[in-house]
Amino acid sequence: MDDTKKTKDGVEGEGSYSGTRDYNQRTAEFIKKGKVGKAAQDAKVAMDSPEAGELKTAEEKGKAGDPRHMGKTK
Repeated sequence: MDDTKKTKDGVEGEGSYSGTRDYNQRTAEFIKKGKVGKAAQDAKVAMDSPEAGELKTAEEKGKAGDPRHMGKTK
């Protein structure tokens, strides 16, 4: 088990330290392995394909945020 405090149901509270740590490690490995250029080229090809409309819609949804939290204040 890692060194973060967790409740018995595994919730870490506001944010997730282990999730952030895992994401950062995987991102660093992706960069070290030199996969960024190929991923960028693949994205460019996808944006010139018939699925471009779906990709743009997904991007807009992502930028809009989680609709379950829209308009809520803390």
